[in-house]
Amino acid sequence: MTVRTRFAPSPTGYLHLGGLRTALYTYLYARKSGGNFILRIEDTDQEREIPGAVDKIYESMKQAGLSYDEGPDVGGDYGPYIQSQRKSMYLPYAKQLVETGHAYYCFCTKEKLDADREKAEKEGRAYKYEKDCMHLSKEEIEEKLAAGIPYVIRQNIPTEGKAGFDDVLYGRVEVDCSTLDDNVLIKADGLPTYNFANVIDDHTMGITHVMRGTEYLSSAPKYNLLYEAFGWQPPMYVHLPPVMREDYRRDKMTKEIIPDENGNPELIVRKLSKRYGDPSFEDLLDAGYLKDAVINFIALLGWSPRGEREFFSLKELEEIFDLEGISKAPSLFDMKKLAWFNAEYVKKLSPEEYMPIAEKWLRKAIDTEKFDVKRICELLQPRTEVFSQLPEMVDFLAEMPEFESDLYTHKKMKTNPEVALDALVKIKPVLEAIEDWSEAALHDAVMNAVAEFGMKNGQMLWPLRIAISGKANTPGGAFEIAYLLGKDETLKRLNSSIERLKA
Repeated sequence: MTVRTRFAPSPTGYLHLGGLRTALYTYLYARKSGGNFILRIEDTDQEREIPGAVDKIYESMKQAGLSYDEGPDVGGDYGPYIQSQRKSMYLPYAKQLVETGHAYYCFCTKEKLDADREKAEKEGRAYKYEKDCMHLSKEEIEEKLAAGIPYVIRQNIPTEGKAGFDDVLYGRVEVDCSTLDDNVLIKADGLPTYNFANVIDDHTMGITHVMRGTEYLSSAPKYNLLYEAFGWQPPMYVHLPPVMREDYRRDKMTKEIIPDENGNPELIVRKLSKRYGDPSFEDLLDAGYLKDAVINFIALLGWSPRGEREFFSLKELEEIFDLEGISKAPSLFDMKKLAWFNAEYVKKLSPEEYMPIAEKWLRKAIDTEKFDVKRICELLQPRTEVFSQLPEMVDFLAEMPEFESDLYTHKKMKTNPEVALDALVKIKPVLEAIEDWSEAALHDAVMNAVAEFGMKNGQMLWPLRIAISGKANTPGGAFEIAYLLGKDETLKRLNSSIERLKA
């Protein structure tokens, strides 16, 4: 049997990280098994469709490196791969179920259904459609169809017995049929519901393994009833646990933090969700995370490789991924851990790989034509967690920031504004005398002067760095910064800082 897996997103927005993980696991299993990976667009809910979202899905899959063997934009033998383009095929299957008694026409109006739901709510019971239209005679049905009365086609769920399915992670899952509702298969607009279309599509596309979130666990028994009604072999199910994130309890509408009874923010664990501001895959790439780092990190959200190793290329993941490593427990998405992961990937870049990525971000803060970008990148690479941090790390090169004199105070360096003023006044003529404005020349001249002055290194180097950068944290120390600024700008900033200290 050739393994055939599918990723079937809805075009309702960006690829969120939970969806990315499902796509990744589905892709990896197909590649590990030597099978086929299919992309299918499920757009039956056209009211929620966002213009341009389909193209965004193609782009996201390309950016993630998840190449698919069949799909809307690459073709294949089982197309079309967009559900709305398969519209004509669903109704005949639904009518086949009607003929065998596994489905029926329903002509109930929205007003009636709303009234029934309201009644059930008042009586304190869960609403279920009561099969009102299932008992219509063949003549009554034909008369209503001929009159053009709007209808849907509902699945005829047995009122007794059990429905169930087998899952790789959860084993045998069964529910009482009496708890299941007769869900709609074909809507009034002629389009299938998700519940029906995915069954027809999975079967007709030869899908052997279905990976999706645990939110579909409750629907899977209904899917299997459909497979049984058609006499088809259901696919192997792998329901993936959710990706969670720590957050403060927030109002669902305003997203504002809701305090507990003591007025303190209440920390909770919730499902990862775009509506709460959690990043999408595109958001992370736009923020300067490396694609390979994100993919590696996402792969470990709910799956454990054999051994202690954490870092894998996509190709390596294709070779080692297995279903046995997937956990049933929810995984926790941690932005700090992702940033650390990204930093490790940044460190592994060659200077030639790092520089063009960094330069794009540096241009947001400085004119790269005026500075030694190669040297800036050498200083930044070991300190880079996420590329979007770079503009703030180098903005002082373009313009000296305002800062308080308290910044000169450093206990470990044994310096304060008074010590700083003395050090800066002493070092000024030394710097003015330097002709070869290189890091090596700056180092030798300043360090020799420090020895002559009988000062501690920190008592000179800390004030000098503050005086010419205005920041406590910089990529590189006083010598590197002075070199990057150049002699004229360094002395200009030094003079200005001395005057402020004297004032």
